[in-house]
Amino acid sequence: MTITMQSTPGSSGYLDLYPERKMSFFKNPYILGLASVAGIGGLLFGYDTGVISGALLYIKDDFEEVRNSNFLQETIVSMAIAGAIVGAAAGGWINDAYGRKKATLFADIIFTLGAILMAAAPDPYVLILGRLLVGLGVGIASVTAPVPGTWRWMLGVSGVPAVVQFVLMLFLPESPRWLFIKNRKNEAVDVLCKIYDPARLEDEVDFLTAQSEQERQKRSNIKFWHVFRSKETRLAFLVGGGLLAFQQFTGINTVMYYSPTIVQMAGFHANQLALLLSLIVAGMNAAGTILGIYLIDHAGRKKLALCSLGGVIASLIILAVAFYKQSSSSSSELYGWLAILGLALYIGFFSPGMGPVPWTVNSEIYPEEYRGVCGGMSATVCWVSNLIVSETFLSIAEGIGIGSTFLILAGIAVAALLFVLLYVPETKGLTFDEVEVIWRERAWGKNPNPNTQTLLEQGSHS
Repeated sequence: MTITMQSTPGSSGYLDLYPERKMSFFKNPYILGLASVAGIGGLLFGYDTGVISGALLYIKDDFEEVRNSNFLQETIVSMAIAGAIVGAAAGGWINDAYGRKKATLFADIIFTLGAILMAAAPDPYVLILGRLLVGLGVGIASVTAPVPGTWRWMLGVSGVPAVVQFVLMLFLPESPRWLFIKNRKNEAVDVLCKIYDPARLEDEVDFLTAQSEQERQKRSNIKFWHVFRSKETRLAFLVGGGLLAFQQFTGINTVMYYSPTIVQMAGFHANQLALLLSLIVAGMNAAGTILGIYLIDHAGRKKLALCSLGGVIASLIILAVAFYKQSSSSSSELYGWLAILGLALYIGFFSPGMGPVPWTVNSEIYPEEYRGVCGGMSATVCWVSNLIVSETFLSIAEGIGIGSTFLILAGIAVAALLFVLLYVPETKGLTFDEVEVIWRERAWGKNPNPNTQTLLEQGSHS
């Protein structure tokens, strides 16, 4: 059976031919269950990111050496990111070699051990080790009452989602595509039977059968440096990695990790008030993310990212002005509230756009044989960028002032907007094959000489 781009299951052409085979994921409890359990992986990182910002206030109360050292504070926050860099770099290989199910189980075990270590930490250095383990788990999976000692519960309870996901994951199947690649077709068909109706099932099985052998051969020969030899893949990676780098360098995890600290810098010094205001900001992040789920398929990836970055730039300028004015004005409380408004607006604009868009685009833009290695490399770019920002924010703010720091972030956001405008393609509604055509046209033009292109491609792989 010959499968063309237009007849590939799930493509726009296929659904035009067979509109009755269009799936409604929300009407299939099996798919909802799969998505919900897999989504706990995002909760692991989301909870850890949110909780460390508030826990840091109380960690400083318990450990004087942390209170007196910006470097220790930055290290406690960023060590999870350092672990995530290693986890993300290894995660692609683990997924390909052992399957996503085993990789997720392994990540859950590491995350839980890290959470226990953090909760029991007798000193900052054991706490840092626990953060490293949590980061490893997050990287592979790639993600209160203010009384003395509360931070231990805040960090320790982060292991609960990992335990829940571990138990539920034991009952879930492996990825059908991975099973086909590993010559376990019967198991793959059993899984697909629970997802598709009989008419669509036959086409999906034929498609995966036709693709699996080719994919096995391609994957066995793919190394990470091959990404830079293929012009199309190099362009795709530069867009994917660039989006994730800009996601971090525009300051999102600075805000998420240090929002209570920023609130205190704005003049609200009480731990309880700072934590309360930062929780409001976190609530806006959650609401914005839910909005993004709707907008990303209605507005499109590129338009959503551009609108998001426009608001981020304005918000960062408001933050910079608020802190500049606060340091030179007697009306410090007024500018403190302006800074809170700037934080809220920043999250409100960032969370529905530049939060989900880079990850969504990265899941859509790579050729099949490069998807694992490029996904791992892009995630590593994200975590390295995250590490740089989180490990330096407090020191830079102390050195040049927090107003100037936010102004620098605004300049980076302007560069990000231009990057999206000029280089990021719209992938809404496109199949993987249709996206590959975009990179081929960008690399070689719309009507390249077939012989020239073949020679160039052979040279890039030699």
